[in-house]
Amino acid sequence: MTASDDVAPGQTRKEDSVSPILDRNIRALCHRRQAEAATASWQERAADSMTRFVGSMPFIYLHAVLFCLWIVANLEWIPGIKAWDPSFAVLAMVASVEAIFLSTIVLITQNRMSAAADMRADLDLQISLLAEHEVTQLALLVTEIAKKLRVAVDDPEIEQVQAEVTPEVVLDRLSSER
Repeated sequence: MTASDDVAPGQTRKEDSVSPILDRNIRALCHRRQAEAATASWQERAADSMTRFVGSMPFIYLHAVLFCLWIVANLEWIPGIKAWDPSFAVLAMVASVEAIFLSTIVLITQNRMSAAADMRADLDLQISLLAEHEVTQLALLVTEIAKKLRVAVDDPEIEQVQAEVTPEVVLDRLSSER
């Protein structure tokens, strides 16, 4: 018997239900990420694929095998194979050139990911500013309702909540604190 067996047909468990707004937001986020992936250039997709492979255990295993074979062969431990790089200078050069290309490929992917993260941070900031403005407006409205109902509001923080927050002032303050 699984956890979903105790739920009547046509119903969902409370843990499985998602509000329609949250569901809409999840779909929008997934759609946006798919659209961003679809608009990526072939170079960006290639760099992403290479980065995924480079950051995997098969990549480590492949290199371990190749380097071990190279070393064992060049130590002439394998009968019939003559050393082609006894000083391992070629191996060092190959590894160095590979490291240059791999680090560049990873940086390309990181730059693209950073740009996407910056866009999400900008969106978060805009939504936070909008929410701040809406909360301020709601606080003003609730205060007016309280006045009409003759309900005393004796909280000094209410005045602070009712004040509009200017992003430039906050940024200036943050800059001066650093």
